[in-house]
Amino acid sequence: QLQLVESGGGLVQPGGSLKLSCVASAVNFDYYTIGWFRQVPGKNHAGLSCVSSRDGGTFYVDSVKGRFTVSRDNAKNTVYLQMNNLKPEDTAVYYCAAKEVPICTMSFWDFDFWGQGTQVTVSS
Repeated sequence: QLQLVESGGGLVQPGGSLKLSCVASAVNFDYYTIGWFRQVPGKNHAGLSCVSSRDGGTFYVDSVKGRFTVSRDNAKNTVYLQMNNLKPEDTAVYYCAAKEVPICTMSFWDFDFWGQGTQVTVSS
């Protein structure tokens, strides 16, 4: 059973930056495609970004393209989400998720393993 632990959330002012980390407990971490999602109260998880296991290819939804950067360090079993120019509407609980399919897709149902989430609050 793959376990994921997110960290790096917090309170930041509009225009600020945060870097989230997702650490996985797996000896074959490089086999997993990792996605980042966020959720606000009363809404479903929204896909943000993904980094594939096959070639490290990345995907971003339009709302974060140019502001967020996903990367992975397989030696550290870690995926990062660098978030710049944060806006109040980015406030949410952020989750990382994993699947063994080596293709980036952002459907909640495509991912088999989930972390517990980390809160990001963007406010002045």
